[in-house]
Formats: sequence, C-alpha cells, structure tokens
Amino acid sequence: MWTCVIVILVTIQIYSCKPSYRDYIPNGYNVPNPCVSPGVWNAVGHYNPLHHTLIKNKFGRDFTSASNFWSIQLCRMDSDRDNKTNGEELGDPNCVWFEGQTPSHTPMSHPGICEPVGHPECLRQQGFTCDQMENSPHLKP
Repeated sequence: MWTCVIVILVTIQIYSCKPSYRDYIPNGYNVPNPCVSPGVWNAVGHYNPLHHTLIKNKFGRDFTSASNFWSIQLCRMDSDRDNKTNGEELGDPNCVWFEGQTPSHTPMSHPGICEPVGHPECLRQQGFTCDQMENSPHLKP
C-alpha cells in the first residue's frame, strides 16, 4: 500500500513542477508567441503555447538534454535553426544569465519555433505552422 501512495505523490510532484521550468530560462514568462501578437508562449518547450503536451519542440528536447538547466552550451545553440541563438531569442545574448537574475534584454523571439512561421525554410526544417496548432488534435489542450 505505501508503495502506491509514494508513486502517486511522486507523479503529482512531477506534473506540478513543469510550469516552473520557465523559471530556469531567461524571460521564461515572457517568450513571444509567433502565432499571436501580442501574446506569450507559456509552454516554451512544446508546440502548444498553452499546455505541456507529449510533443516537445526542439528547444524543449534540447532543454531536457541539458538536464533542464540554462547553460552556456544551451544558450549558444540555435535549437529552432532560424539563425538566432537561444540566448539571443530569450534575451541573454551574452549567455551570462542565471536563475533568479533579471535578464539583460527582453526576449525577441521563440527559441523552439523557427521564425517567421510559415517561411519556406522554417517549414522545411520543422514543418510547423500556426494553423497546425489550431487544427491538430495532438497540439490542442
């Protein structure tokens, strides 16, 4: 019986922690939504701006690979391959931000969504469009 209770408590803790991942990246609560302007993309590591889904964007996968930690390596990466580093997109162009600090710049774009969304190069790289977000059962809340 105690094993079941422990498993349930650990599972609840894991799910309740996911929104706090935004605390671990610069401007995590102010990442621009490239599909709705003005707007904020709350689930930064996912293709759905509002909810944490099983489908992670490339930044989400890179963040997971970095043990959910903002590092110089993750900062210098260009997860969405739109010729801007994750640090540039999130307002830490010099890769000096650490958790709890105010970033030196405001975020300019999303590190996991190639922009401009719908541009042929972005479609070739990740195949994501804002219309897909609205129409896909996999991306809806």
